[in-house]
Amino acid sequence: MSSTVYPVKPENCDTMADVRAGVDAVDAQLVDLLAVRFAYMDAAARIKTERSAVRDEARKQQVLRNVQKAAREVGVSAEVVADIWEHLVEASIAYELEKWDANPA
Repeated sequence: MSSTVYPVKPENCDTMADVRAGVDAVDAQLVDLLAVRFAYMDAAARIKTERSAVRDEARKQQVLRNVQKAAREVGVSAEVVADIWEHLVEASIAYELEKWDANPA
């Protein structure tokens, strides 16, 4: 972890203000990353030629397996991460469906 990215490293937090500043910094980074992820959903909606292709259960399961593996590798609960990603993927599918429906093609 870089001190330029995080106000205080977690292991150096002495106060709840330190913790909250760190959490706020992480949240801002996560929102930036979500914006990029959803831009990929825009691209997918533009590229897919059939609305039925938006929901791809095999790909969804692959994404969930990928994040569970990544979570285990960094020592985070794979179950918690899978639950978060379940919601993220479903929100992404709903977003992509809206974009696909709005596509004038």
